[in-house]
Amino acid sequence: MTTYQEEFQRSLDDPAAYWLERAKDVHWSTPPSQGIDSSRSPLNTWFADGEINACYNALDVHVENGRGDQPALIHDSPVSSSQSTLSYRELLDQVALFAGVLKASGIDRGDRVMVYMPMIPQAVIAILACARIGAVHTVVFGGFAAKELAIRIDDCSPKVIVSASCGIEPGRIVEYEPLVAEAMQLASNKVDSCIVFQRSQCQWPIVEGRDQDWDTSMASATPSDCVPLRSTEPLYILYTSGTTGSPKGVVKDIGGTVVSLKWTMSSIYNVKPGDVYWAASDIGWVVGHSYIIYGPLFQGCTTVMYEGKPVGTPDAGAFWRVIEQHKVKVLFTAPTAFRAIKRVDPNGEMLKDYDLSSLQALYLAGERCDPDTLQWAQDKLKVPVIDHWWQTETGYAICANCQGIEALPIIAGSPSVAVPGYDVQVLNSEAERMPAGEIGSIVVKLPLPPGTFINLWGAEDRFKSAYFERFPGYYETGDAGFIDENGYVFVMARTDDVINVAGHRLSTGAMEEALSNHPDVAECAVMGVHDELKGQLPVGLVILNDGCTRPHEDITAELIKQVRNSIGPVAAFKLVAVVDKLPKTRSGKILRGTLRSIADSTDWKMPATIEDPTVLEDITQSLRSLGLAREPA
Repeated sequence: MTTYQEEFQRSLDDPAAYWLERAKDVHWSTPPSQGIDSSRSPLNTWFADGEINACYNALDVHVENGRGDQPALIHDSPVSSSQSTLSYRELLDQVALFAGVLKASGIDRGDRVMVYMPMIPQAVIAILACARIGAVHTVVFGGFAAKELAIRIDDCSPKVIVSASCGIEPGRIVEYEPLVAEAMQLASNKVDSCIVFQRSQCQWPIVEGRDQDWDTSMASATPSDCVPLRSTEPLYILYTSGTTGSPKGVVKDIGGTVVSLKWTMSSIYNVKPGDVYWAASDIGWVVGHSYIIYGPLFQGCTTVMYEGKPVGTPDAGAFWRVIEQHKVKVLFTAPTAFRAIKRVDPNGEMLKDYDLSSLQALYLAGERCDPDTLQWAQDKLKVPVIDHWWQTETGYAICANCQGIEALPIIAGSPSVAVPGYDVQVLNSEAERMPAGEIGSIVVKLPLPPGTFINLWGAEDRFKSAYFERFPGYYETGDAGFIDENGYVFVMARTDDVINVAGHRLSTGAMEEALSNHPDVAECAVMGVHDELKGQLPVGLVILNDGCTRPHEDITAELIKQVRNSIGPVAAFKLVAVVDKLPKTRSGKILRGTLRSIADSTDWKMPATIEDPTVLEDITQSLRSLGLAREPA
């Protein structure tokens, strides 16, 4: 076995040769002869002369190689009190049939299909069916607000929406038809049709000429074969919040995604064909794309799809039950999940009721893992707990402790070292490298490895300006931090105003827009403050119009509802206060960094550029009314 350092150095010395070697581990219709084409950097392309199909690599290849009877997908749903298992052969049959449904609905190579579904097997079937025929899937969280869904419809112009009648949350049913219908009404781009899977908990009222029933369509469908596709064609679009409030449609290619994700399964997660892998995430996130669906299936693993919560479905032992019952080898989730479990069961009493001997490692990502949570998980699980750092744009880890290459020491507060393929550096504002231990902007020297984003959908100029303009020759991650003398990376904070609520990257600008739409609000600011459970929570400060005499309690209740309707419940927006003024610089910029420090009760200095220092006294009192900005003990 090579050491991490040897593997890492090879990946930087000759990226094309390194990844062409990795590309031999996947199935190609036409194997590539070239690695990377950087002639239009940063619009780099990988394996440009190769032809491949992601669905074939996820399903067909395993059935042909004798793994057809192995479980491919375990669906575990405590919220619906149901479980089911599909073998590789069964999943392939379902996917081929639904690919036929899509073809019969007029979907062809390059067409977009929007998947708006809960965590059910039909969502995986729809996604892989798109990949099978060369359609581009874009997944939106089931239950996401109609306005946000409409924005995404307008951006990528899907021909069809694949949905389900409802999602299930603890204690309530979320009907999808009203949300989809409203989004279709709001969107300027009109969608031709919906394909709907009816769940027993709720019926979607079928509208003639718009909707077709999943089961009925499948019963008459003709299975569709895999289509050989160019490596560089888009596999999917996934939307992530932009700092302007308008979402960015991150585009991933086919060949790079297949090669990189299959490689990560063995190199980062140290899992083999037949192992049970569980990413306790959602298919609406990039984690769900990479590690509920594609990565485990490319590797021939059994993947677990969980429709439930870490606590409350039914209790804080839910994760332990799933690990024991399905013999999970690797669990991947967000630190938020473990903070929730720790909050309910701080001594880990429920662990004693389960046999977790199958578990070999826990991986955490989605937000920075605080050392306390990492230590608690290590103490209770007695397995390596590995914080790793990555983004929607990269599709897999930028930094990780690659257990399949060489298990390195775990350092609390760090997602370890750069993954092979990523030349991670820390620069100052003049694009000069920072010395070890000094904080700056975290960047990745180009070229990015395969499987990372190739563009933003319909927004090439924004792709270049948002990620590559500030530091020419580098990908700007938008995170700040430092690298220590041993090469360990420490990611400390976002360098923009996108906040991270329980793994969801959300734009404060979009929330401010929602607040500003209230008739009584004159001005507002939203910032992210530290939260033990969710990582960050949004806090709103609003200035009311002069002459407004309505009770503040009524207005703040309306504002909370307004943000929920505009962004969705994922925003977790519950903290808002009415203030007389906002602290600003002389040029009119709101001092969000100072506000955040006051709210988090951390040390701060009076900004030299502040226009009126007395404003901060009143702001502090308002934040204290929300339970923030605690006075020193």
